[in-house]
Amino acid sequence: MRGQVAVVAPPAVALVVVLVLAEVVVRLLEVPAFLVPPPSAVFATVMAERAALLAAMKTTAIAAVAGLGLSMGIGSLVGAVLASSRLVERAFYPYAVFLQTVPIVAIAPLLVLWFGPGTRAAAVSAFVVSVFPVIAGTLAGFRSVEPSLRDLFRLYRAGRIATLVKLELPSALPSMITGFRVAAGLSVIGAIVGEFVAGFSEGSAGLGITVLSAYRQLRTDLMFGAVLAASLLGLVLFAVVQGLGRALTRRRHRE
Repeated sequence: MRGQVAVVAPPAVALVVVLVLAEVVVRLLEVPAFLVPPPSAVFATVMAERAALLAAMKTTAIAAVAGLGLSMGIGSLVGAVLASSRLVERAFYPYAVFLQTVPIVAIAPLLVLWFGPGTRAAAVSAFVVSVFPVIAGTLAGFRSVEPSLRDLFRLYRAGRIATLVKLELPSALPSMITGFRVAAGLSVIGAIVGEFVAGFSEGSAGLGITVLSAYRQLRTDLMFGAVLAASLLGLVLFAVVQGLGRALTRRRHRE
């Protein structure tokens, strides 16, 4: 219990101090609310609009989780394939890097054209943004396997599947989990950017649409509320992935 308090207390105290200082500074300088609203106004708006924010958060979460799931599955597979051969890595890894460097805002209209407006385009946007860390983490993990252990498996004539399951995947798991954690935060960013362009369908609007709507109405307090909701969603996904990683590594250690 004391350990948990020691971990939680410092950032909690720092947050309270920052919020109090921001409240005081904004009110003393009489900053217009449409530029920087005081934290108390943001809190009041979040409480008043909590139902709408939760609904938007749910829509964005669906797109982000779908994109994250795709990036974890496809990215891990691509990383493993790249690690299977130096020639394959040299031939195709530059294209993975190229995918990471393409501005998602530039290709988002194409995603809407190909996948239609709404959640599907936002999910693909989340996938495009978050897949590279998974590929890089998986590739680095497979490359980190000790050569002596590979030689030992060859000595005992272990098959390709046995080597993959019993040696390569357990060795690569920590690096893969690191890539998953990075992808968890990026998936939320990708989903929101996708919503900026993709809009919404079937009456469901995500946090990206909420931000755009609040901007057009000069409701900066609601914009801050939507940003806070997006940050909370990213933290939740990060915590879930980290918990999953700890469970997997703990299980591997028991085995």
